[in-house]
Amino acid sequence: MRQNGLTSAYRSMTDRADEKLSATLAARYLDADAWIADVGLEGGADASLGGNSAAATPAAPATPAAYGEAGRVPEVWRTLAGRGSVRDFGSRPVPHELIDIIAAVAFSAPSKSDLQQRDLIHVSDPARKRALLDLVADQAWTADVPELLVICGNNARQRALHERTGHPFANDHLDAFFNAAVDAGILLAAFMVAAEAAGLGCCPISALRNQSDTVARLLGLPKHVFPVAGLALGWPAKSAAQTPRLPLAVTYHRDRYDSGAFDAHIKAYDEQRAALRTTTVQRDTARFGTAAVYGWGEDKARQYAMAERADFGAFIRARGFRLA
Repeated sequence: MRQNGLTSAYRSMTDRADEKLSATLAARYLDADAWIADVGLEGGADASLGGNSAAATPAAPATPAAYGEAGRVPEVWRTLAGRGSVRDFGSRPVPHELIDIIAAVAFSAPSKSDLQQRDLIHVSDPARKRALLDLVADQAWTADVPELLVICGNNARQRALHERTGHPFANDHLDAFFNAAVDAGILLAAFMVAAEAAGLGCCPISALRNQSDTVARLLGLPKHVFPVAGLALGWPAKSAAQTPRLPLAVTYHRDRYDSGAFDAHIKAYDEQRAALRTTTVQRDTARFGTAAVYGWGEDKARQYAMAERADFGAFIRARGFRLA
């Protein structure tokens, strides 16, 4: 995304900079200084990465025509821009009625062709919850997760409709799995946004898929239903830290894909992440050694140099999906 494009878009929506949103985005994106300076926020990318702060500058009024009669930047923008994963929870219980409401809000999110191929399982039984969390015991923070949910993709209901109507199921191929997986991903994101807007903290637990067979057994999942991720939920013990994102110049394209400046952007991004020490433990130093600059690129390359979930395709096929 061109910096002047981001600047002009921002200026078209606000008479004065919403400084809280600007500071948050500056902390997220290495390439934000140019447009942040242009809208009048001093400090740029030196802004704190500590998440939403009570000391943040109040939002300045925006052009009423841009946002309707409220005349302010949508609060959800600040919520999303300032969010971070929470792995440290307080002891305050989460009312199950609140989780029910958040679920209802989350299921209102878009669904591919209105197929609604996603399910949410709130694991409230202590023994079942403990059995699931034991599967990810190598992640110490999961030991005391207050509430656990599991997001599933569900193609079983669609197939049941074909059995009821007698109509042929003509799409028994990879797309059946893919659509259900994407629907589940949309639900996961929507649930997190709704939960965080209510003041709760969340963190997905994708490592549950390392033992998908066991998860499916513990949750009683039928054929054509599969786990996508667990989700830890609770009241945060402290503010969530933000993690800088890849520059928009790498991930946001205009008209066609462009990776021409990838190496330069990744080098700068790695240096930023290393300086902020967002990753404090280097992976598998016995195999890869100790890197002088351990940034995002080195960490992710090491992560995917280790085999994981090689049997997931077999698990999905055993669920009844054809992946051709």
